[in-house]
Amino acid sequence: MTAPDTMRALSVLALSTDFSGCALVENPVLQPGPGQVLVRIEAAALGFPDLLMTRGGYQAKPPLPFTPGMEASGIVVAIGADVTGIAPGMAVIAGGLTGGVAQFGVYPAEALMPKPAGLSFAQAASLRAAYLTAWVALVRRAVVVPGEWLLVHGAAGGVGLAAVDLARSLGLRTIAVSGDSGASGEAKRAAIKHAFAPEHVIEAGPGFRDKVLEITAGRGVDVVYDPVGGDVFDESTRCIAFAGRLLVVGFAGGRIPTLSANVALIKGFSVIGVRAGEYGRRFPDLGRANVAAIRQLAEEGAISPQVHAELPLDRWRDGFAAMEDRSVVGRTVVLPWA
Repeated sequence: MTAPDTMRALSVLALSTDFSGCALVENPVLQPGPGQVLVRIEAAALGFPDLLMTRGGYQAKPPLPFTPGMEASGIVVAIGADVTGIAPGMAVIAGGLTGGVAQFGVYPAEALMPKPAGLSFAQAASLRAAYLTAWVALVRRAVVVPGEWLLVHGAAGGVGLAAVDLARSLGLRTIAVSGDSGASGEAKRAAIKHAFAPEHVIEAGPGFRDKVLEITAGRGVDVVYDPVGGDVFDESTRCIAFAGRLLVVGFAGGRIPTLSANVALIKGFSVIGVRAGEYGRRFPDLGRANVAAIRQLAEEGAISPQVHAELPLDRWRDGFAAMEDRSVVGRTVVLPWA
């Protein structure tokens, strides 16, 4: 397989809140340098950070212009000098801050992992970031024990749904929280139940505390997985068990909450920050072990990323819009060659 001289890619030319600064462009196909690999991208999974980066709202702010897409999967086309263990024709998962929503991408060799054989390219593109976050949160940071109660907020999103899925293989009892009232909320909760069958799927919004306490016979949950923040965090502190762990994964709800230290003292719970990427950078051996663990689970069929929709490159805007209106259950994936 050889690469052409140019490729189609989505480019962020200017930051804007309505994607007016984004356009499909023709870019040169770069050749891999030492330690790098050229990948023909078959699928790119869209995540909330990709959306935020188009408007300059993410913590990382790549210089303009850039191609969004932190997660992708595809076929190795060429390798640079000093690359070992990777060969042209290999199916891989690729990760980086940017570059996924394009027909080709150049990645450092260490940013690739072999694609699990049982996953489609769309599922493979949806695996790494979400499931690494869930693994680091539940296994490394919360050190969960089989039989514990887990409360997952934002359970329809890619990061939340990965935690619901992973919890099954860890032997946890899960309460998934998603969707407001109305038909759309009901549909999302039904989709979560059908995909991964957690013990309970409950409605988001004020008052979830009462339902959680009812389910757990008044005790509360052992672990809270919170990628939402805001009011969700506040109410979670009222339904967490003594000696519980409240995992701070993100702030998709917009407001960064605060906590009075006496609340944690009286209720005896811990608040634990989760940064899966930084965890791997700080502890490289554990980082490699984390990647190997989720790949092994995927190979065994113990986890299975949920793809909400597969869209051709021309419909990139529909993918971002679906994330913005929170109608996605799992990941929306762009297929650059469709």
